[in-house]
Amino acid sequence: MIESKMNDTMHSLEKQLEEERTARLEAEKYAESKIRELKDSLEKTQKETEELTVKRRSYSCNKCRSHVSLHDDIISKKFQGRKGKGFLFARVRNIVVGTKEERHLTTGLHTVADIYCGDCNEVLGWKYERAVEPSQKYKEGKFILELSKIVKDNW
Repeated sequence: MIESKMNDTMHSLEKQLEEERTARLEAEKYAESKIRELKDSLEKTQKETEELTVKRRSYSCNKCRSHVSLHDDIISKKFQGRKGKGFLFARVRNIVVGTKEERHLTTGLHTVADIYCGDCNEVLGWKYERAVEPSQKYKEGKFILELSKIVKDNW
């Protein structure tokens, strides 16, 4: 009887050990996946930084001179900001996206979020999150930078 209990206990411990090994292997796979993601993100950031050091025409925050976009990222120069002219950009960098809100703009109702300089927190423009009108859908995910809030670099 004692031998039977010992065998049961040993079997139970072996099963528990196997479950712990499986859990550890899964955790290691997850960690490896996250490390791979972080390495990819780091490589992408390093590539963007290298692109910027090539002295391409770009735009920076007017207040702190933090880089925010490249001239090549401009989609259109025919936009209106809050206080004057604005440009529509495909990509911006070093920004913080604020809270989404609905606004009635010149071209209709849009869901937008103000964008702020990532260094000095100055409002630079907004991001189009959603457009109601089908003809305005092309703006979704794009950014308006107000010309009064940015300055040209490397021109």
